[in-house]
Amino acid sequence: MGKLGRAAPLPPEFQGRWIVVGEPTSELIVDGGEITCFGRAVEYDYKEIIEAEGAVTVRLAIDDLANEDTFQRTNITSLVKTPESEFHVYNVKFACQVVRANS
Repeated sequence: MGKLGRAAPLPPEFQGRWIVVGEPTSELIVDGGEITCFGRAVEYDYKEIIEAEGAVTVRLAIDDLANEDTFQRTNITSLVKTPESEFHVYNVKFACQVVRANS
């Protein structure tokens, strides 16, 4: 699908308020192209949306290659909706599954 700017919304199935499985006070909020994870806005420059074998992956990135390592260690860098409709977020240091919050 190519690079999409920050203002472009994430796919509809990613939108909304989600909580981390086993940690109900940790949440992920996706509102259009804005992402808030663990109470902090994810600052990214562009996203790539990849659909393959029933999964939808959103990869977040920045244009500043000098700060790429820091970005990958301090932000979520990918969101994945599996063919089984599980939703996972991760970066180079962690991964977690989120489920839709009851609002």
